[in-house]
Amino acid sequence: MGILDSLLETKSGPIGKIARQLGIPPEMAKVAMSALAPALIGGLQKNMSQPGGLDSLLGALKKGGHQKYVDAPDTLGTDDNIADGNAILGHILGSKDVSRNVAGNAAQQTGIDADTLKKMLPMASSVLMGALSKETAAGTNLPAAAGSAAPQDMLGQLLGSSGGDAPDVNDVLNLAKKFF
Repeated sequence: MGILDSLLETKSGPIGKIARQLGIPPEMAKVAMSALAPALIGGLQKNMSQPGGLDSLLGALKKGGHQKYVDAPDTLGTDDNIADGNAILGHILGSKDVSRNVAGNAAQQTGIDADTLKKMLPMASSVLMGALSKETAAGTNLPAAAGSAAPQDMLGQLLGSSGGDAPDVNDVLNLAKKFF
């Protein structure tokens, strides 16, 4: 099971907490997370392709304390989490206008209210960073040194599992392009 698959588990963990926080069914939260993830991943890839971007991401993953959002999902939806999630969104997506567009496009895809998706975005971004941080801390799927592989390959290494079932990052990025 890859990192994204584990995040989409609805019975326990982050998706269940996000669903409770937003007052929506867990399956709806799973659909929403699936619709938001391509834009978040696309933003990460875009940032990684900038000079120093990979080093910046790896530094944030090591020092940011984001694992708590995966290990202790009850932290999701708190004022601290929302502030942290909004800061992550600022780095990943660049502006509130892009975040609104991401939520609007995901609303069109899923039929879920855009306001609900806007509320979900900070939690979703912190969960994604938490999962990536956890993978990095465990030393699994750790990308090679900066500059030694394409950013897409490195993101695929972070998102995939050691079993080799990494998502097709190019497909994810193609989906994300329509958000930008």
